[in-house]
Amino acid sequence: MLSKKVRNIVMFTAIAALFAAVGYWNISPERFMERPTVAVDESVIDNYAINAHSVQFLPDGKLQYEMTADKVEHLKATDVTLLTKPDLNLYRGTTYPWHVQSERGEVNSGGTEVELIDSVRIARTDDKKRTTIITSSRMTVFPEKQYAQTEQAVRIDGAGGVSTGNGMKAYLKESRIHLLSNVRGQYESR
Repeated sequence: MLSKKVRNIVMFTAIAALFAAVGYWNISPERFMERPTVAVDESVIDNYAINAHSVQFLPDGKLQYEMTADKVEHLKATDVTLLTKPDLNLYRGTTYPWHVQSERGEVNSGGTEVELIDSVRIARTDDKKRTTIITSSRMTVFPEKQYAQTEQAVRIDGAGGVSTGNGMKAYLKESRIHLLSNVRGQYESR
């Protein structure tokens, strides 16, 4: 009888030691060490559209803008949208829109800021058939504020002449444009 008791104790001790070893192995210190972070590829595109067309209206039902682009790509990691050949008519509820074009564009995650890149052209013809054309290599447009700005060289054709300068602030709603430095103008007298 004693040998059966000893045998049971030895067997339970062996089973307990086995459980303790398995438990220690599963909660080894290596499991609590920092794991390497996985690098996120910021250029991963989670969706895209070819020949995209978008229209947005103001709360009163008037047309705010109409935009087309050859390609629209959304970057998952940054929530930035890339535009290829964006073409935007910014109506602001009026009959005479500002026509905005560039080779490329980047729209921030909230859609409140659009960075236009390469061959930027903003044009408008008013009700008196006067055309204003603004060109630059790069420009930031804030569609909701109807405002555009750049620190790059700018050329403005309109009002019977040409103005150039470095840097610009354009208040599109009021049709007011401020060139910031190195301003030069050439105008025709009538």
